[in-house]
Amino acid sequence: MQDTYKTLGDISEGLYKEKMSKFISFAVPVLTVEEAKEYIEMYQKQFYDARHVCWAYMIGHERTEFRSNDNGEPSGTAGKPILGQINSFELTNILIVVIRYFGGIKLGTSGLIVAYREAAAEAIKNSTIIECLVEEDIKIVFEYPFMNNVMRIIKEDNPTIITQYFDMDCEMTLRIRVSEMEKLKNRLLKVESLRFIE
Repeated sequence: MQDTYKTLGDISEGLYKEKMSKFISFAVPVLTVEEAKEYIEMYQKQFYDARHVCWAYMIGHERTEFRSNDNGEPSGTAGKPILGQINSFELTNILIVVIRYFGGIKLGTSGLIVAYREAAAEAIKNSTIIECLVEEDIKIVFEYPFMNNVMRIIKEDNPTIITQYFDMDCEMTLRIRVSEMEKLKNRLLKVESLRFIE
């Protein structure tokens, strides 16, 4: 399982012109489908006078949640090429919106595919691609006398301690790379009295 993924550090813009048509593109880092939809709506309102507002997004470190939309362009000529750029840069948690102002000259299907692809690529190239860790949190509870055993495991496996509370019953929230989670859980389970909280 991969424990890193690539996304964008910030919102960026691109521009592509072809036969008087203007393609303005925005690449936006997003974490959820809801967030992507909010941005799509915002750009549709902002560029209400544009002929087409086409888009594609990819969400999640497994890169399994994605959608694209041609917004009135011939099927497969806008959303798919935009999504294709997200894939070729191996990005996720990203939305790309391409706004087209029609210049009066038809581009034909292959012309449209090239234009949307290039506009999407421009927005990506103008951004900073960052690598993020895929991490997960676990919450544990254990009795105070077993503190040393727990702390030894934490020192060796080195998860990040997010919260800790020490009393007769101790509670901790730990964050670790997904790929190392099983190993940490198995080691912690050997500590008497310790249990995980969902």
